[in-house]
Formats: sequence, structure tokens, C-alpha cells
Amino acid sequence: MMKKLTLLVFFLLPIGLMAQRKGKKDAEVKPMTSESVYPEQLYNSLNWRNLGPFRGGRSCAVTGVAGKPNLFYFGSTGGGVWRTQDGGGSWENISDGFFGGSVGSIAVSEYDPNVIYVGGGEKTVRGNVSFGYGVWKSVDAGKTWQQMGLEKSRHIARIRIHPKNPDIVYAAVMGNLFAESEERGIYKSVDGGKNWKKVLFANNLAGSVDLLFDPNNPRILYASTWRIQRTPYSLSSGGAGSALWKSTDSGETWQEISKNKGFAEGTLGIIGVTVSPANSERVWAIVENENGGVFRSDDGGETWRKTNDTRSLRQRAWYYSRIYADPQDAEKVYVLNVNYHTSTDGGKTFVSRNAPHGDHHDLWIDPNAPDRMIIGDDGGAQITQDGGENWSTYLNQPTSQFYRVTTDNSFPYRIYVAQQD
Repeated sequence: MMKKLTLLVFFLLPIGLMAQRKGKKDAEVKPMTSESVYPEQLYNSLNWRNLGPFRGGRSCAVTGVAGKPNLFYFGSTGGGVWRTQDGGGSWENISDGFFGGSVGSIAVSEYDPNVIYVGGGEKTVRGNVSFGYGVWKSVDAGKTWQQMGLEKSRHIARIRIHPKNPDIVYAAVMGNLFAESEERGIYKSVDGGKNWKKVLFANNLAGSVDLLFDPNNPRILYASTWRIQRTPYSLSSGGAGSALWKSTDSGETWQEISKNKGFAEGTLGIIGVTVSPANSERVWAIVENENGGVFRSDDGGETWRKTNDTRSLRQRAWYYSRIYADPQDAEKVYVLNVNYHTSTDGGKTFVSRNAPHGDHHDLWIDPNAPDRMIIGDDGGAQITQDGGENWSTYLNQPTSQFYRVTTDNSFPYRIYVAQQD
């Protein structure tokens, strides 16, 4: 039966094309439709099914929930939002039926973990980068979702929720990577996402790529903007608009701190930023620049000094450039790249480590138990409960990305695909 169906499909296509060509000679040309080429009776009994393989694809958005050691979320760059309630032993999709596509950021409210915000559009700006559809919100821990604006933002690299008020939320919008756009920068909502106000804008080619609160003072925020342009055949990273910013009034006004003494000079590219919860005066940045690397400030961004410029921390910067402070140890900081790198001396030296998959893009560290982490990479998301000594698998997430699919002439036929990593 399968052979007959295959033959019918192959022979019907030329017949349909011939019929359309012949029709051009007539007074009325009927458009060719799927029904005219493939009669519905040939496929109306077919159902979609997941063939696998169960392998994780790229993720640049992960988070956990403090106080719930087995609950984690990650956003797939092509497959929506996923949740585990058993520490990574199994995963379930919680966005299907509401929204899909690419996820660039995800945040759970510290005050009310039932409130989750998701920003669409991945931050990893490869040639096959996929955009999203604005902000989505759940108030029942992912059971249902509602669209909450910024539909034209395309790429939202960070979502940050006020630690004491889940109605106050910020979005770092990269915008349209392929064209000039006014819809870039930092947006703020004080009514749970019903309305948004743009509070930081660099220019129409520089969107915001990183954003975080001072963990000890939510009136203070840090953000970076990045001039980034893609075409189908090129990538331009850096230039006017790339900068590091600080706000001390809840994001209403901003001061550029990347011009301060000791920071990288010349053309800046992508910048990742983090603040030590153990010492709010200590700020780190991973900077794309001819003389870039890890920079540290011990006075809240007033002055800087470069602590490390090892190439493995800043190679292919546009694809990585994320940095994270340990919640309890002011000397410990992580930098993500092909490997993930750990420093225990304030960013002077780093040790390279591996999660189960490479190309790391996001990290969440439990503020109460820093050995408990989730990492996002080109293999999905993996979880550790022991500081990276052991990680969960990525072979239980059906989010792998395939850019081509084909079959052969065997019976039964075989399917061939090539996974992105």
C-alpha cells in the first residue's frame, strides 16, 4: 500500500503541472492548489507523529525556581517552553497550543512562582536565527498563556521581573536583526505586561542584549546594548550604540558606564554583564573588543580593570558572551562559551569545564544553593545538583533542529536528517 501511495504522488505532480500549463491557453486560468495536485483522499487518513530522535537542540534561555529543587524550565530556539519536575529526568512542553517558535528569554517571579514571562526570538544570531512573537505570560505556572505585547520585537534577549512585584517587568529587546528598527532597547511594564514603555534606546541598529537587577537593590539595573546586523550572507557585530548602561531609578533613566576609566576602548561589540549578590559593588563584564575580555569593577561601574583576556572566553563573541556571578561567593564567576569557564579568584584565572553538550548560552544558579544549576547550550538544557560534577542528559528532549530532511527508495523507506549540533 505504501508503494502505491508513493507512486501516485510522484505521478500526480507532473499531471497537475501539465493541466495548469494547458489551462494558460484558455480564457480562465485556474490556480493550482494542493487539492488539485494531491486529491484529499490520498492523505486525509494520515496523522502526524514524532519520529524523534529525542535529542536536545539549541537553547539560550533557562531558569529554575528557588526552593523547588527539581523544577526547571528552558526555552527552545525552535520548540517553545519545556518544563521538568524531576530534575531533568523527563521534560514536557507547556507552550504548545498557545504559542510556539523560538524562545529567547524566560523568567519566573521570585515573589510568586506561578507567574512566568517568556520573550520570543533567540539571542544566538546565526545565519539560521529564528525570531519570536513578543512577550507571553502565565499566571498558573504554565498551564495557560496570554500574549502580553511587544509583538514586533522579534528577539527578546532577557526578561527580568521585580523580586517583590511580578507586575513590574523589564524586557531587553534586540529587534529586527535584518533591518533598521525603532523597536529596540529596554522596555518596562508596571501593569504585568499590559502596557510597555521604552526606557532605553541607543539607536535603530543597536538593541539590548543583556539586563539584570542589582540582586540587593532592585532600583539599580545594568543593561548592555549591541549594534548587530545580519543578512542572509553576512554578520556585522559592533559599532555605534554598543555600550554598557546603569540605572539607579528603576530603569527610568540610564547612564553609560562603558566610557568610564579602565573599560575597553575603541569599537565595542556584544557585552555581557553580572553583579555579585555577595557584594553589589562588584560588577563583571565580558566584552567583545579588539582588546576585550573580562573586566571587573569594585565600585559599581565607576572604574574598571581587565582581569582576563584568554581567547577561549571570548571566541566567536556574538554567539556567546554571557557571564554569571555566584550568588554567595564574591570571588566566583562563570563565563559561557564553547566550554563553560569558572573563576574562583575574582575573574583573574579560569578553569574550563564541560557540560554534556557544548556551545553554552545561558545559566541559572540557585541563589540559596549555588551547586544547583541549569545550563542551556546547543544540546538543550542540562541540570546539576552538585556544582557541575554530574549533569542530567540532553537525550530526552525532542527539540533538535533539522534544516533538511529526505527519504530514500528503500521499502520501508529510510529518513535522513542532519542535526544542528
